Amino acid sequence: MLHFVTFSIFLIQKKESKIDQFLTDDYTLNIINFIYGRNLKLTPIKSQKTFLGHPRGLATLFFTEMWERFSYYGMRAILLFYMFYSVTEGGLGFSKATAASIMSIYGALVYLTSVFGGFMSDRLWGSRKTVLIGGILIMLGHIVLATPYGKAALFISIILITFGTGMLKPNVSEMVGSLYDKDDYRREAGFNIFVFGINVGAFIAPIIVGYIGQTYNFHIGFSLAAIGMIFGLVQYSMDGKLYLSPDSMFPNDPLEPEEVRGLIKKGIAWIIGIVLICVIMIEFNLFNIDNVILVLSVLSIVIPIYYFAVMLTSQKVTVSERKRVVAYLPLFLAAIVFWIIEEQGSVILAIFAEEQTKLTVFGHSFPASWFQSMNPLFIMLYVPCFAWLWSKLKNHQPSSAIKFSLGLFFAGISFLWMMFPGVLYGTHTKVSPLWLVMSWALVIIGEMLISPIGLSTTTKLAPQTFRSQMMSMWFLTDAVAQAINSQIVKFYNQTTEIHYFGIIGGVTIILGLILLMIAPKIKRLAMSA
Repeated sequence: MLHFVTFSIFLIQKKESKIDQFLTDDYTLNIINFIYGRNLKLTPIKSQKTFLGHPRGLATLFFTEMWERFSYYGMRAILLFYMFYSVTEGGLGFSKATAASIMSIYGALVYLTSVFGGFMSDRLWGSRKTVLIGGILIMLGHIVLATPYGKAALFISIILITFGTGMLKPNVSEMVGSLYDKDDYRREAGFNIFVFGINVGAFIAPIIVGYIGQTYNFHIGFSLAAIGMIFGLVQYSMDGKLYLSPDSMFPNDPLEPEEVRGLIKKGIAWIIGIVLICVIMIEFNLFNIDNVILVLSVLSIVIPIYYFAVMLTSQKVTVSERKRVVAYLPLFLAAIVFWIIEEQGSVILAIFAEEQTKLTVFGHSFPASWFQSMNPLFIMLYVPCFAWLWSKLKNHQPSSAIKFSLGLFFAGISFLWMMFPGVLYGTHTKVSPLWLVMSWALVIIGEMLISPIGLSTTTKLAPQTFRSQMMSMWFLTDAVAQAINSQIVKFYNQTTEIHYFGIIGGVTIILGLILLMIAPKIKRLAMSA
Protein backbone atom coordinates (compact mmCIF):
# COMPACT_ATOMS: atom_id res chain seq x y z
CA MET A 1 0.00 0.00 0.00
CA LEU A 2 2.84 2.38 0.81
CA HIS A 3 4.26 1.88 -2.68
CA PHE A 4 0.81 2.58 -4.09
CA VAL A 5 0.56 5.87 -2.22
CA THR A 6 4.09 6.89 -3.22
CA PHE A 7 3.36 6.07 -6.85
CA SER A 8 0.08 7.98 -6.69
CA ILE A 9 1.80 11.07 -5.32
CA PHE A 10 4.41 10.73 -8.07
CA LEU A 11 1.66 10.71 -10.68
CA ILE A 12 0.14 13.81 -9.10
CA GLN A 13 3.45 15.57 -9.57
CA LYS A 14 3.44 14.38 -13.18
CA LYS A 15 -0.04 15.89 -13.56
CA GLU A 16 -2.07 12.82 -14.47
CA SER A 17 -5.62 14.11 -14.14
CA LYS A 18 -7.38 10.76 -13.64
CA ILE A 19 -5.20 9.83 -10.68
CA ASP A 20 -5.74 13.32 -9.29
CA GLN A 21 -9.49 12.88 -9.42
CA PHE A 22 -9.13 9.56 -7.60
CA LEU A 23 -6.81 10.91 -4.90
CA THR A 24 -9.13 13.76 -3.98
CA ASP A 25 -11.68 11.16 -2.88
CA ASP A 26 -12.21 11.39 0.92
CA TYR A 27 -11.64 7.64 1.43
CA THR A 28 -8.31 7.72 -0.37
CA LEU A 29 -7.19 10.78 1.60
CA ASN A 30 -8.02 9.00 4.84
CA ILE A 31 -5.80 6.05 3.78
CA ILE A 32 -2.94 8.43 2.91
CA ASN A 33 -3.27 10.29 6.20
CA PHE A 34 -3.32 7.01 8.12
CA ILE A 35 -0.10 5.79 6.46
CA TYR A 36 1.77 9.05 6.93
CA GLY A 37 0.44 9.55 10.46
CA ARG A 38 -0.54 13.17 9.91
CA ASN A 39 -3.15 15.40 8.33
CA LEU A 40 -1.81 15.42 4.79
CA LYS A 41 -3.78 17.65 2.40
CA LEU A 42 -3.55 16.80 -1.27
CA THR A 43 -4.88 19.56 -3.48
CA PRO A 44 -6.08 19.15 -7.07
CA ILE A 45 -3.36 19.16 -9.71
CA LYS A 46 -4.18 22.57 -11.10
CA SER A 47 -3.74 24.22 -7.70
CA GLN A 48 -0.16 22.90 -7.52
CA LYS A 49 0.86 25.42 -10.18
CA THR A 50 2.47 28.54 -8.78
CA PHE A 51 2.28 32.28 -9.32
CA LEU A 52 5.53 34.10 -8.44
CA GLY A 53 6.37 31.20 -6.14
CA HIS A 54 2.94 31.26 -4.47
CA PRO A 55 -0.19 29.10 -4.83
CA ARG A 56 -1.71 29.58 -8.29
CA GLY A 57 -4.95 30.70 -6.64
CA LEU A 58 -3.20 33.93 -5.67
CA ALA A 59 -3.14 34.92 -9.35
CA THR A 60 -6.89 34.30 -9.53
CA LEU A 61 -7.58 36.58 -6.58
CA PHE A 62 -4.90 39.10 -7.60
CA PHE A 63 -6.51 39.75 -10.98
CA THR A 64 -10.08 39.52 -9.64
CA GLU A 65 -9.40 42.26 -7.11
CA MET A 66 -7.32 44.25 -9.59
CA TRP A 67 -10.24 44.39 -12.04
CA GLU A 68 -12.74 45.08 -9.25
CA ARG A 69 -10.63 48.01 -8.05
CA PHE A 70 -10.24 49.15 -11.66
CA SER A 71 -14.02 49.27 -12.04
CA TYR A 72 -14.66 50.87 -8.63
CA TYR A 73 -11.93 53.55 -8.75
CA GLY A 74 -12.60 54.21 -12.42
CA MET A 75 -16.24 54.91 -11.60
CA ARG A 76 -15.28 56.96 -8.53
CA ALA A 77 -12.82 59.07 -10.50
CA ILE A 78 -15.58 60.55 -12.65
CA LEU A 79 -18.72 60.14 -10.52
CA LEU A 80 -18.33 63.43 -8.63
CA PHE A 81 -17.90 65.37 -11.87
CA TYR A 82 -20.83 63.52 -13.45
CA MET A 83 -23.04 64.59 -10.57
CA PHE A 84 -22.21 68.31 -10.51
CA TYR A 85 -21.57 68.98 -14.20
CA SER A 86 -24.55 70.68 -15.79
CA VAL A 87 -26.99 68.67 -17.90
CA THR A 88 -25.68 70.40 -21.03
CA GLU A 89 -22.19 69.10 -20.17
CA GLY A 90 -23.50 65.54 -19.81
CA GLY A 91 -23.89 65.65 -16.03
CA LEU A 92 -26.81 65.53 -13.58
CA GLY A 93 -26.72 69.15 -12.43
CA PHE A 94 -26.45 68.59 -8.66
CA SER A 95 -24.91 71.36 -6.59
CA LYS A 96 -21.26 70.74 -5.67
CA ALA A 97 -22.20 70.49 -1.98
CA THR A 98 -24.83 67.81 -2.63
CA ALA A 99 -22.56 65.89 -5.02
CA ALA A 100 -19.73 65.92 -2.46
CA SER A 101 -22.12 64.75 0.27
CA ILE A 102 -23.41 61.87 -1.90
CA MET A 103 -19.82 60.79 -2.68
CA SER A 104 -18.96 60.65 1.01
CA ILE A 105 -22.03 58.73 2.16
CA TYR A 106 -21.50 56.37 -0.78
CA GLY A 107 -18.07 55.48 0.60
CA ALA A 108 -19.51 55.04 4.10
CA LEU A 109 -22.13 52.60 2.86
CA VAL A 110 -19.51 50.51 1.03
CA TYR A 111 -17.70 49.89 4.32
CA LEU A 112 -20.91 49.37 6.29
CA THR A 113 -22.08 46.66 3.90
CA SER A 114 -18.81 44.76 4.38
CA VAL A 115 -20.36 43.55 7.64
CA PHE A 116 -23.32 42.23 5.63
CA GLY A 117 -20.92 40.62 3.12
CA GLY A 118 -19.04 38.85 5.89
CA PHE A 119 -22.28 37.49 7.33
CA MET A 120 -23.49 36.18 3.96
CA SER A 121 -20.18 34.38 3.43
CA ASP A 122 -19.80 32.93 6.95
CA ARG A 123 -23.41 31.86 7.45
CA LEU A 124 -25.04 31.26 4.04
CA TRP A 125 -23.05 31.06 0.81
CA GLY A 126 -19.34 30.62 1.47
CA SER A 127 -16.73 33.12 0.30
CA ARG A 128 -16.46 31.97 -3.32
CA LYS A 129 -20.17 32.31 -4.12
CA THR A 130 -20.47 35.54 -2.14
CA VAL A 131 -17.62 37.10 -4.14
CA LEU A 132 -19.22 35.99 -7.42
CA ILE A 133 -22.62 37.45 -6.53
CA GLY A 134 -20.94 40.63 -5.29
CA GLY A 135 -19.06 40.99 -8.56
CA ILE A 136 -22.26 40.53 -10.57
CA LEU A 137 -23.98 43.26 -8.54
CA ILE A 138 -21.02 45.60 -9.12
CA MET A 139 -21.11 44.90 -12.86
CA LEU A 140 -24.85 45.58 -12.99
CA GLY A 141 -24.36 48.80 -11.04
CA HIS A 142 -21.84 50.10 -13.57
CA ILE A 143 -24.09 49.06 -16.45
CA VAL A 144 -26.99 50.98 -14.89
CA LEU A 145 -24.73 54.06 -14.55
CA ALA A 146 -23.84 53.74 -18.23
CA THR A 147 -27.52 54.16 -19.20
CA PRO A 148 -28.96 57.64 -19.86
CA TYR A 149 -31.57 57.47 -17.10
CA GLY A 150 -30.16 60.26 -14.96
CA LYS A 151 -30.68 60.45 -11.21
CA ALA A 152 -32.78 57.29 -10.96
CA ALA A 153 -29.96 55.27 -12.53
CA LEU A 154 -27.47 56.90 -10.14
CA PHE A 155 -29.32 55.82 -6.99
CA ILE A 156 -30.03 52.30 -8.30
CA SER A 157 -26.34 51.89 -9.17
CA ILE A 158 -25.29 53.11 -5.70
CA ILE A 159 -27.42 50.40 -4.08
CA LEU A 160 -26.07 47.68 -6.41
CA ILE A 161 -22.39 48.69 -6.16
CA THR A 162 -22.59 49.31 -2.41
CA PHE A 163 -23.87 45.80 -1.63
CA GLY A 164 -21.72 44.23 -4.34
CA THR A 165 -18.50 45.76 -3.02
CA GLY A 166 -19.45 44.92 0.56
CA MET A 167 -19.85 41.27 -0.46
CA LEU A 168 -16.76 41.04 -2.64
CA LYS A 169 -14.00 43.04 -0.95
CA PRO A 170 -13.73 41.42 2.53
CA ASN A 171 -14.23 37.89 1.22
CA VAL A 172 -11.57 38.09 -1.48
CA SER A 173 -9.08 39.04 1.25
CA GLU A 174 -10.26 36.13 3.38
CA MET A 175 -9.71 33.71 0.49
CA VAL A 176 -6.13 34.94 0.07
CA GLY A 177 -5.45 33.85 3.64
CA SER A 178 -7.05 30.45 2.99
CA LEU A 179 -4.44 29.70 0.30
CA TYR A 180 -1.76 29.30 2.97
CA ASP A 181 -1.27 27.26 6.10
CA LYS A 182 -0.91 29.42 9.22
CA ASP A 183 2.82 28.68 9.45
CA ASP A 184 3.53 29.14 5.72
CA TYR A 185 6.42 31.62 5.45
CA ARG A 186 5.00 32.90 2.12
CA ARG A 187 1.77 34.15 3.71
CA GLU A 188 2.80 37.76 4.39
CA ALA A 189 4.52 38.11 1.01
CA GLY A 190 1.35 36.75 -0.62
CA PHE A 191 -0.73 39.50 0.94
CA ASN A 192 1.82 42.09 -0.21
CA ILE A 193 1.47 40.82 -3.79
CA PHE A 194 -2.32 40.91 -3.44
CA VAL A 195 -2.27 44.50 -2.13
CA PHE A 196 -0.01 45.46 -5.04
CA GLY A 197 -2.68 44.15 -7.43
CA ILE A 198 -5.29 46.29 -5.69
CA ASN A 199 -3.19 49.40 -6.20
CA VAL A 200 -2.34 48.57 -9.80
CA GLY A 201 -6.06 48.52 -10.62
CA ALA A 202 -6.70 51.68 -8.60
CA PHE A 203 -3.79 53.47 -10.31
CA ILE A 204 -4.66 52.60 -13.91
CA ALA A 205 -8.44 53.16 -13.64
CA PRO A 206 -8.53 56.98 -13.21
CA ILE A 207 -6.09 57.39 -16.09
CA ILE A 208 -8.17 55.37 -18.56
CA VAL A 209 -11.74 55.77 -17.31
CA GLY A 210 -11.11 59.34 -16.17
CA TYR A 211 -9.78 60.42 -19.55
CA ILE A 212 -12.58 58.80 -21.54
CA GLY A 213 -15.30 59.94 -19.12
CA GLN A 214 -14.27 63.58 -18.82
CA THR A 215 -12.98 64.05 -22.35
CA TYR A 216 -15.64 62.20 -24.35
CA ASN A 217 -18.67 60.96 -22.43
CA PHE A 218 -19.38 59.98 -18.83
CA HIS A 219 -21.52 57.02 -19.85
CA ILE A 220 -18.71 55.57 -21.98
CA GLY A 221 -16.47 55.90 -18.93
CA PHE A 222 -18.94 54.00 -16.76
CA SER A 223 -19.17 51.37 -19.52
CA LEU A 224 -15.40 50.86 -19.27
CA ALA A 225 -15.78 50.33 -15.52
CA ALA A 226 -18.45 47.69 -16.24
CA ILE A 227 -16.20 45.99 -18.80
CA GLY A 228 -13.39 45.89 -16.25
CA MET A 229 -15.66 44.08 -13.79
CA ILE A 230 -16.76 41.66 -16.51
CA PHE A 231 -13.10 40.77 -17.16
CA GLY A 232 -12.67 40.16 -13.45
CA LEU A 233 -15.76 37.93 -13.25
CA VAL A 234 -14.81 35.83 -16.28
CA GLN A 235 -11.29 35.30 -14.97
CA TYR A 236 -12.58 34.53 -11.45
CA SER A 237 -15.18 32.03 -12.70
CA MET A 238 -12.78 30.18 -14.99
CA ASP A 239 -9.84 30.06 -12.59
CA GLY A 240 -11.78 29.72 -9.35
CA LYS A 241 -12.95 26.17 -9.90
CA LEU A 242 -9.38 25.11 -10.74
CA TYR A 243 -7.19 26.94 -8.26
CA LEU A 244 -9.21 28.02 -5.21
CA SER A 245 -9.74 25.93 -2.11
CA PRO A 246 -12.90 23.76 -2.21
CA ASP A 247 -13.55 24.95 1.37
CA SER A 248 -14.41 28.40 -0.02
CA MET A 249 -17.57 26.87 -1.51
CA PHE A 250 -19.11 26.39 1.93
CA PRO A 251 -19.96 28.74 4.83
CA ASN A 252 -17.65 28.63 7.86
CA ASP A 253 -20.52 28.74 10.32
CA PRO A 254 -23.71 27.73 8.47
CA LEU A 255 -27.04 28.83 9.84
CA GLU A 256 -28.83 26.19 11.87
CA PRO A 257 -32.53 25.65 11.07
CA GLU A 258 -33.56 27.07 14.43
CA GLU A 259 -31.59 30.28 13.73
CA VAL A 260 -33.39 31.01 10.47
CA ARG A 261 -36.63 32.05 12.16
CA GLY A 262 -34.84 34.56 14.39
CA LEU A 263 -32.95 35.94 11.38
CA ILE A 264 -36.20 36.39 9.43
CA LYS A 265 -37.71 38.26 12.39
CA LYS A 266 -34.72 40.59 12.55
CA GLY A 267 -34.92 41.18 8.81
CA ILE A 268 -38.61 42.02 9.01
CA ALA A 269 -37.94 44.36 11.95
CA TRP A 270 -35.28 46.20 9.93
CA ILE A 271 -37.59 46.53 6.93
CA ILE A 272 -40.42 47.83 9.11
CA GLY A 273 -38.05 50.30 10.76
CA ILE A 274 -36.79 51.61 7.41
CA VAL A 275 -40.34 51.92 6.04
CA LEU A 276 -41.47 53.79 9.17
CA ILE A 277 -38.60 56.25 8.91
CA CYS A 278 -39.43 56.88 5.24
CA VAL A 279 -43.15 57.33 6.02
CA ILE A 280 -42.41 59.81 8.81
CA MET A 281 -40.02 61.77 6.58
CA ILE A 282 -42.59 61.88 3.77
CA GLU A 283 -45.39 62.85 6.17
CA PHE A 284 -43.41 65.82 7.48
CA ASN A 285 -42.10 66.75 4.04
CA LEU A 286 -38.54 65.82 5.01
CA PHE A 287 -37.89 63.13 2.42
CA ASN A 288 -35.05 64.60 0.34
CA ILE A 289 -31.45 63.73 -0.49
CA ASP A 290 -29.90 65.78 2.31
CA ASN A 291 -32.09 64.27 5.03
CA VAL A 292 -31.65 60.71 3.75
CA ILE A 293 -27.88 61.24 3.86
CA LEU A 294 -28.21 62.62 7.40
CA VAL A 295 -30.11 59.51 8.57
CA LEU A 296 -27.50 57.22 7.00
CA SER A 297 -24.73 59.26 8.62
CA VAL A 298 -26.29 58.89 12.07
CA LEU A 299 -26.73 55.15 11.51
CA SER A 300 -23.05 54.82 10.51
CA ILE A 301 -21.97 56.48 13.76
CA VAL A 302 -24.41 54.62 16.03
CA ILE A 303 -23.37 51.11 14.89
CA PRO A 304 -19.77 51.21 16.26
CA ILE A 305 -20.98 52.90 19.47
CA TYR A 306 -23.38 49.99 19.94
CA TYR A 307 -20.62 47.43 19.30
CA PHE A 308 -18.26 49.05 21.81
CA ALA A 309 -21.03 49.17 24.42
CA VAL A 310 -21.71 45.45 23.90
CA MET A 311 -18.02 44.53 24.21
CA LEU A 312 -17.39 46.65 27.30
CA THR A 313 -20.43 45.29 29.14
CA SER A 314 -20.28 41.66 27.99
CA GLN A 315 -19.77 39.01 30.68
CA LYS A 316 -17.68 37.06 28.16
CA VAL A 317 -14.99 39.77 28.20
CA THR A 318 -12.40 39.46 30.97
CA VAL A 319 -11.06 42.41 32.99
CA SER A 320 -7.76 42.46 31.08
CA GLU A 321 -9.57 42.21 27.73
CA ARG A 322 -11.80 45.12 28.76
CA LYS A 323 -8.71 47.23 29.46
CA ARG A 324 -7.37 46.42 26.01
CA VAL A 325 -10.66 47.51 24.44
CA VAL A 326 -10.39 50.79 26.37
CA ALA A 327 -6.84 51.15 25.01
CA TYR A 328 -8.22 50.57 21.51
CA LEU A 329 -10.84 53.35 21.77
CA PRO A 330 -8.48 56.35 21.27
CA LEU A 331 -6.83 54.54 18.35
CA PHE A 332 -10.25 53.91 16.83
CA LEU A 333 -11.11 57.61 17.14
CA ALA A 334 -7.71 58.62 15.73
CA ALA A 335 -8.29 56.39 12.70
CA ILE A 336 -11.65 58.08 12.10
CA VAL A 337 -9.98 61.52 12.17
CA PHE A 338 -7.30 60.34 9.74
CA TRP A 339 -9.82 58.89 7.26
CA ILE A 340 -11.82 62.13 7.41
CA ILE A 341 -8.88 63.80 5.68
CA GLU A 342 -7.70 60.90 3.53
CA GLU A 343 -11.13 60.19 2.03
CA GLN A 344 -11.59 63.83 1.03
CA GLY A 345 -9.02 63.19 -1.68
CA SER A 346 -11.79 61.89 -3.93
CA VAL A 347 -14.15 64.72 -2.99
CA ILE A 348 -12.69 68.08 -1.90
CA LEU A 349 -9.31 67.67 -3.57
CA ALA A 350 -11.11 66.47 -6.72
CA ILE A 351 -13.12 69.71 -6.74
CA PHE A 352 -9.92 71.71 -6.14
CA ALA A 353 -8.30 69.88 -9.05
CA GLU A 354 -11.20 70.70 -11.35
CA GLU A 355 -11.63 74.34 -10.39
CA GLN A 356 -8.30 75.68 -9.16
CA THR A 357 -5.54 73.63 -10.75
CA LYS A 358 -3.70 74.14 -14.02
CA LEU A 359 -4.42 70.90 -15.82
CA THR A 360 -1.42 70.99 -18.14
CA VAL A 361 2.05 69.45 -18.04
CA PHE A 362 4.67 70.51 -20.63
CA GLY A 363 1.90 71.94 -22.78
CA HIS A 364 -0.27 68.81 -22.66
CA SER A 365 -3.64 68.97 -20.92
CA PHE A 366 -5.12 66.19 -18.78
CA PRO A 367 -8.43 65.70 -16.91
CA ALA A 368 -8.81 66.44 -13.20
CA SER A 369 -9.76 62.79 -12.56
CA TRP A 370 -6.13 61.78 -13.14
CA PHE A 371 -5.26 63.04 -9.66
CA GLN A 372 -7.18 60.08 -8.23
CA SER A 373 -4.19 57.92 -9.28
CA MET A 374 -2.00 59.74 -6.73
CA ASN A 375 -3.23 57.69 -3.77
CA PRO A 376 -2.35 54.21 -5.13
CA LEU A 377 0.83 55.56 -6.75
CA PHE A 378 2.27 56.78 -3.44
CA ILE A 379 1.16 53.63 -1.65
CA MET A 380 3.14 51.53 -4.15
CA LEU A 381 6.15 53.84 -3.71
CA TYR A 382 6.03 53.89 0.09
CA VAL A 383 5.27 50.25 0.95
CA PRO A 384 8.83 48.94 0.35
CA CYS A 385 10.29 51.94 2.22
CA PHE A 386 8.17 51.33 5.32
CA ALA A 387 8.70 47.57 5.14
CA TRP A 388 12.45 48.23 5.22
CA LEU A 389 12.07 50.77 8.06
CA TRP A 390 10.09 48.46 10.36
CA SER A 391 12.44 45.60 9.56
CA LYS A 392 15.42 47.78 10.43
CA LEU A 393 13.95 49.03 13.70
CA LYS A 394 12.78 45.57 14.78
CA ASN A 395 11.96 45.72 18.52
CA HIS A 396 12.84 49.42 18.72
CA GLN A 397 9.76 50.53 16.79
CA PRO A 398 7.54 53.21 18.36
CA SER A 399 4.28 52.00 19.90
CA SER A 400 1.09 51.82 17.86
CA ALA A 401 -0.25 54.96 19.57
CA ILE A 402 2.87 56.95 18.64
CA LYS A 403 2.63 55.73 15.03
CA PHE A 404 -1.01 56.80 14.97
CA SER A 405 -0.13 60.24 16.34
CA LEU A 406 2.56 60.68 13.67
CA GLY A 407 0.01 59.59 11.06
CA LEU A 408 -2.35 62.33 12.28
CA PHE A 409 0.47 64.90 12.04
CA PHE A 410 1.12 64.06 8.40
CA ALA A 411 -2.60 64.06 7.57
CA GLY A 412 -3.08 67.44 9.27
CA ILE A 413 -0.04 68.91 7.53
CA SER A 414 -1.39 67.74 4.16
CA PHE A 415 -4.49 69.91 4.72
CA LEU A 416 -2.55 72.88 6.16
CA TRP A 417 -0.42 72.68 3.01
CA MET A 418 -3.55 73.19 0.91
CA MET A 419 -4.17 76.54 2.63
CA PHE A 420 -1.13 78.12 0.99
CA PRO A 421 -2.38 78.31 -2.63
CA GLY A 422 -5.36 80.38 -1.46
CA VAL A 423 -3.23 82.51 0.88
CA LEU A 424 -0.53 83.18 -1.71
CA TYR A 425 -2.53 83.50 -4.93
CA GLY A 426 -6.18 83.83 -3.92
CA THR A 427 -8.86 81.21 -4.24
CA HIS A 428 -9.87 82.22 -7.77
CA THR A 429 -6.45 81.65 -9.33
CA LYS A 430 -5.44 78.34 -10.86
CA VAL A 431 -2.22 76.95 -9.40
CA SER A 432 0.40 74.30 -10.19
CA PRO A 433 -0.68 70.64 -9.94
CA LEU A 434 2.34 70.09 -7.67
CA TRP A 435 0.33 71.53 -4.76
CA LEU A 436 -2.06 68.59 -4.95
CA VAL A 437 0.71 66.06 -5.60
CA MET A 438 2.50 67.20 -2.44
CA SER A 439 -0.71 66.99 -0.40
CA TRP A 440 -1.19 63.35 -1.43
CA ALA A 441 2.47 62.58 -0.80
CA LEU A 442 2.04 63.79 2.81
CA VAL A 443 -1.28 62.13 3.63
CA ILE A 444 -0.20 58.73 2.30
CA ILE A 445 2.76 58.78 4.70
CA GLY A 446 0.05 59.04 7.36
CA GLU A 447 -1.77 56.11 5.81
CA MET A 448 1.38 53.98 6.01
CA LEU A 449 1.57 54.79 9.72
CA ILE A 450 -2.10 54.06 10.46
CA SER A 451 -3.75 51.64 8.04
CA PRO A 452 -1.50 48.52 8.28
CA ILE A 453 -0.68 49.25 11.93
CA GLY A 454 -4.38 49.52 12.72
CA LEU A 455 -5.11 46.11 11.22
CA SER A 456 -2.35 44.51 13.29
CA THR A 457 -3.33 46.34 16.51
CA THR A 458 -6.98 45.38 16.09
CA THR A 459 -6.14 41.68 16.04
CA LYS A 460 -3.90 42.06 19.11
CA LEU A 461 -6.40 43.95 21.27
CA ALA A 462 -9.58 42.11 20.27
CA PRO A 463 -11.37 40.12 23.03
CA GLN A 464 -11.37 36.41 22.27
CA THR A 465 -15.15 36.20 21.83
CA PHE A 466 -15.30 39.31 19.62
CA ARG A 467 -12.38 38.75 17.25
CA SER A 468 -14.40 38.82 14.02
CA GLN A 469 -16.56 41.74 15.13
CA MET A 470 -13.45 43.69 16.10
CA MET A 471 -12.06 43.38 12.57
CA SER A 472 -15.36 44.67 11.23
CA MET A 473 -15.01 47.56 13.69
CA TRP A 474 -11.69 48.55 12.14
CA PHE A 475 -13.28 48.86 8.70
CA LEU A 476 -16.07 50.90 10.27
CA THR A 477 -13.54 53.65 11.09
CA ASP A 478 -13.61 54.52 7.40
CA ALA A 479 -17.41 54.29 7.28
CA VAL A 480 -17.79 56.66 10.25
CA ALA A 481 -15.24 59.08 8.76
CA GLN A 482 -17.05 59.26 5.44
CA ALA A 483 -20.40 59.61 7.21
CA ILE A 484 -18.99 62.65 9.02
CA ASN A 485 -17.55 63.90 5.73
CA SER A 486 -20.99 63.74 4.15
CA GLN A 487 -21.99 66.56 6.51
CA ILE A 488 -18.82 68.70 6.66
CA VAL A 489 -17.96 68.74 2.93
CA LYS A 490 -21.05 70.89 2.42
CA PHE A 491 -19.14 73.78 4.01
CA TYR A 492 -16.40 73.78 1.38
CA ASN A 493 -16.37 76.42 -1.34
CA GLN A 494 -13.88 78.93 -2.69
CA THR A 495 -14.93 81.51 -0.08
CA THR A 496 -14.41 79.17 2.87
CA GLU A 497 -11.52 77.19 1.35
CA ILE A 498 -8.65 78.58 3.46
CA HIS A 499 -10.55 78.23 6.74
CA TYR A 500 -11.83 74.79 5.75
CA PHE A 501 -8.34 73.34 5.18
CA GLY A 502 -6.89 75.23 8.14
CA ILE A 503 -9.51 74.20 10.73
CA ILE A 504 -9.62 70.51 9.78
CA GLY A 505 -5.83 70.29 9.43
CA GLY A 506 -5.21 72.18 12.68
CA VAL A 507 -7.70 70.12 14.72
CA THR A 508 -6.14 66.91 13.37
CA ILE A 509 -2.65 67.98 14.49
CA ILE A 510 -3.95 68.97 17.95
CA LEU A 511 -5.60 65.55 18.32
CA GLY A 512 -2.32 63.97 17.24
CA LEU A 513 -0.53 65.83 20.05
CA ILE A 514 -3.13 64.68 22.60
CA LEU A 515 -2.73 61.10 21.41
CA LEU A 516 1.06 61.43 21.70
CA MET A 517 0.73 62.58 25.32
CA ILE A 518 -1.50 59.67 26.34
CA ALA A 519 0.47 57.10 24.32
CA PRO A 520 2.29 55.66 27.40
CA LYS A 521 -1.04 55.06 29.17
CA ILE A 522 -2.50 53.40 26.06
CA LYS A 523 0.55 51.14 25.88
CA ARG A 524 0.15 50.10 29.53
CA LEU A 525 -3.53 49.28 29.04
CA ALA A 526 -2.79 47.39 25.82
CA MET A 527 -0.25 45.22 27.64
CA SER A 528 -2.68 44.28 30.44
CA ALA A 529 -2.32 40.60 31.26
